[in-house]
Amino acid sequence: MSHLVEIDRLTKRFGSFTAVQDLTFNVEEGTILGFIGPNGAGKTTTLKMLATILIPSSGDARIDGFSLHHRRNVIRRLIGYMPDVCGLYEEMPVHEYLTFFCSVYGIRRHRALDTVDKVLHLTGLEGKTAALCGALSRGMSQRLHLARVLLHDPKLLLLDEPASGLDPRARIEFKELMLTLKRMGKTLIISSHILSELAEMCDSVAIIEKSALVYCGPVKGIVERVQGDGRVFLVEALEEPAEGRSRGDLLEIAGGLPYVGAVREGNGAGQILVRFRDGFDEPFALNRELVQRGFKVTRFGEETVRLEEAFMRLTKGEVQ
Repeated sequence: MSHLVEIDRLTKRFGSFTAVQDLTFNVEEGTILGFIGPNGAGKTTTLKMLATILIPSSGDARIDGFSLHHRRNVIRRLIGYMPDVCGLYEEMPVHEYLTFFCSVYGIRRHRALDTVDKVLHLTGLEGKTAALCGALSRGMSQRLHLARVLLHDPKLLLLDEPASGLDPRARIEFKELMLTLKRMGKTLIISSHILSELAEMCDSVAIIEKSALVYCGPVKGIVERVQGDGRVFLVEALEEPAEGRSRGDLLEIAGGLPYVGAVREGNGAGQILVRFRDGFDEPFALNRELVQRGFKVTRFGEETVRLEEAFMRLTKGEVQ
């Protein structure tokens, strides 16, 4: 795949305050990137620079090969930007609202009706064409905002907190819509705090904190980075007073085995986390060893680190 977005040392300062510092990462065409970080980390500022609303203080970004500094008008035809807070003409019917924006995008009248019908169908708004914009629910309003930015068929979608304030059903439906857009060949950069849903739909994530990039890469890669080298297993064993066994014994025995790289206490009573040495592929040897040593093993399985946990481990919750 080729890179649709190439960000190179992108920086934005407001006087003495640096909102984004030397941001560098790429986004492959036809993929979804989750852009995450604490409030105030610089996510919205970054998206506004990519949307050509803000001019970078230094550095650059290229979208489909076009520089933010030199081809802003071309870039605007390639992107669809949906801010976290969008305004609507509340007294205008949905169909009229979208037709109006067709004229804003320069879509000729003979194509406008067909274009509006297509985005209404794509976003599931066919039954709302006569409804006033101001009468729509939060979920339907978000669909309408998305329909608006899809009118000119952009290659890149920049979505800032698109699922914010949606109920669970609306979030699920919105996620499915994002995946549909990806299947259509769109590239998406989505800023969100709903990390569990990002993990389910994103190909990669970029984490920003205190205006700087902390991580960028596949979702699986961030989990591996948090876990480190070697597989990690959660072991839970009942203490057996009759056998004189305790969690201290469990830690000592597991830590002394040649194929174990590290061991530490888990969150629950009788739980330990065991990291096997890199390349060791027979983890159940530990299970057998513990049973032979007099432990009653009640749980034994590979630890799965969720995106939320990885995010918490990699960041400190700091802002500028």
